[in-house]
Amino acid sequence: MLLTAAVTIVLVMAAGGCAGQPSGPAANAAARPALPQVSVVDHTYQVPRPLPQRPPGTLIAATDHGRDTRFGGARRWTVLYHSVNARRADVPVSGTVLVPPGAPPHGGWPVVSWAHGTTGVADSCAPSQLANLGSDAYAQEVRALLQAGYAVTASDYPGLGTPGMHTYLVGADEGNAVVDIVTAARQLLPGLGNLWFAVGHSQGGQAALFAARAPGRAGATRPAGTVAIAPASHLEAMLPGVKASHVPSELSFAFYALAGLSATDPSHTLPSLLGATAADVAVRYLAQCQADGHQALSHLDTDQALPLSTGSLARVGEQMGAYGDPDRAAVATAVMVVQGQDDHDVPPVWTVAVVQNLRRLGSPSVTARTYPGAGHDQVLGRSICDLLAFLHTHAGPTPGLCAPFRTTAG
Repeated sequence: MLLTAAVTIVLVMAAGGCAGQPSGPAANAAARPALPQVSVVDHTYQVPRPLPQRPPGTLIAATDHGRDTRFGGARRWTVLYHSVNARRADVPVSGTVLVPPGAPPHGGWPVVSWAHGTTGVADSCAPSQLANLGSDAYAQEVRALLQAGYAVTASDYPGLGTPGMHTYLVGADEGNAVVDIVTAARQLLPGLGNLWFAVGHSQGGQAALFAARAPGRAGATRPAGTVAIAPASHLEAMLPGVKASHVPSELSFAFYALAGLSATDPSHTLPSLLGATAADVAVRYLAQCQADGHQALSHLDTDQALPLSTGSLARVGEQMGAYGDPDRAAVATAVMVVQGQDDHDVPPVWTVAVVQNLRRLGSPSVTARTYPGAGHDQVLGRSICDLLAFLHTHAGPTPGLCAPFRTTAG
């Protein structure tokens, strides 16, 4: 784990250089006041209370971790910044910024705002607190983007690492955070350019599509394209599908989604939705990260764990769909949607429908790529060369030699 409980992290200058050793573009910002330090207690980042209202993307704090060998020597920062949630409230969000080694190209590093998939809803599951950003597959993907010449920003999303419950699959919260971290990173690093892309997987694929709905949030920067890999969708069908599946591990997504709904709509609580017994099971599960928690679900019956009536399932599902379906409005950038044909978490037929709906709604350019034999995580490695080619087509750097990678677990 990169950050540990009850540790206060080293103060970083707004320029982002090593203490006392600013260089390159960072040297031009060395006279700026120091940002407050980032600190974390019991895995929760500490933020001012009350939080003073600031424009989205305003930095709250930042920490320079120096060169990270896991990411090819890229310089890594942890940041806290302001964003806005679905209720238009100012919220603190945490995340990671990674910049390739060496001098930035003319015009500055283009940015990929990476949107992670499901890791859990507990603060300890925040990718910025994990050396591999939540999974080895994500570390591979981000490393490939850095090697191709992109700086990477990676939001944790609201409530994941910051106070309050993570609003899991609430699209506006996630999409806004994906955009606003680009603004925050440009305050931190003068060497970043104006060009940026949203790229995400699973939950993050949904987040990337929501980010593409509101490209103007990033101010003077230019959103050039979006890649949604196995995007979460059809949220209205999630709870009935999990309940009917009789597959205990699928309950993780249901519990996360119900927690996210309750965090967005205070009229809902887990006890009111599930009853006391099932809610107690859900709360205990929510304290674990997804990679660690499946065993805790193995003994559960999906009917008993989701004791909602058919009518209640439909009503709650409608709310989830309204908050989180990524294909109910056109997107403003060119989009590539990626899907593995053997994906058992996001059904390929759902992603086909997302592509069709985005086109029907008038999105300017929606390209679909399907990879036979690829599962939910495997499609990351299979699609990387097509992803880099798509970014290049929309003004990203010219890709070097590229080969698909075998996705590792973790």
